[in-house]
Amino acid sequence: MATTHPTSTRPTTVRPRRRALAPLEPVRAQSRWVLGIGFFILFFAVWAFFTLGGYVSPTFLASPVTMVQEAVLLFTEFNFMFDIGMTIWRVLAGFILASLIAVPLGIAMGAHKGVEAFLEPFVSFCRYLPASAFIPLLILWAGIGELQKVLVIFIGSVFQIVLMVAVCVGAARRDLVEAAYTLGANPAGIVKRVLIPGAAPEIAEILRLVLGWAWTYVIVAELIGSSSGIGHMITDSQALLNTGQIIFGIIVIGLIGLVSDFAFKALNRRLFAWSSL
Repeated sequence: MATTHPTSTRPTTVRPRRRALAPLEPVRAQSRWVLGIGFFILFFAVWAFFTLGGYVSPTFLASPVTMVQEAVLLFTEFNFMFDIGMTIWRVLAGFILASLIAVPLGIAMGAHKGVEAFLEPFVSFCRYLPASAFIPLLILWAGIGELQKVLVIFIGSVFQIVLMVAVCVGAARRDLVEAAYTLGANPAGIVKRVLIPGAAPEIAEILRLVLGWAWTYVIVAELIGSSSGIGHMITDSQALLNTGQIIFGIIVIGLIGLVSDFAFKALNRRLFAWSSL
């Protein structure tokens, strides 16, 4: 009598099939680059269609070709590189000054509830004040030189950083704090060895975000009483109805901001590689 042996089957791992446009579905790095660049191409194509096709008057919106011509003119005849350098210097000076003051204050507010109770009402009040509202006072106090422009960026950044860093540090895990106390740490050691290292990656991300906001403040600072900078060039171009130069100035600001954002991200990944583990 023939006997039949049951066939052994290996358990197979069923991989879930990826669904296009599904919520929270990750996108490959290569696809992300393709999609990001594709949007810029589509944007410029639509822009060229309406301007080169005559659907929009050149007085109100220059074509991409005209913008490129004006860009060459800016660099060859109007020393636009100097304007770019001055704007970058103002942004970095105001932002670094704000960070040096705001980060320690934010850490103190997040770590010590008494400091938070003392400073938070004032910081929250100032956070809603537009930096442009201080320009008349800053002109009276500091004149129309570089200090006035740096202070506009400083005021626009410092209160945002203080409050965001305070929230970040205050959200530390209580079990880590209690474990440090159990191991004999003192209050200063808790701040130095638990709160600051734990919040460091998020603080770096906060600085990256606020740096982007600082670029919006510098244009406001350069619109009044300025003889150099990208904002000054945009103001002069507006008086001449030169929309090509205006658009190019806006694009330059966006490109510099994009490069600084990528550089900040790369630096954060290098400094805090352990945070993504």
